[in-house]
Amino acid sequence: METTDIKKLENSRLDEIGQHVRHLRKTNTNLSAENFAYEKGFDRVQYSRIEKGTNITMKTLLKVVDSHNMTLKDFFNSMG
Repeated sequence: METTDIKKLENSRLDEIGQHVRHLRKTNTNLSAENFAYEKGFDRVQYSRIEKGTNITMKTLLKVVDSHNMTLKDFFNSMG
């Protein structure tokens, strides 16, 4: 696989995770991204970037999962 193809695949998966995080917020709360970030202790800009599929650290991923009261396994299984 060429480097360009690997980058595209990587970005696609990051986008998918971001869309899933957005879906969870919208499905489970009626909060805006800004209000959700505030209530769960995220920086507003950071949380916006997470939902846009920006590369995040493992610690941040765990914080996102915890903020939705899920296990890591549940988070990925619910992605379908």
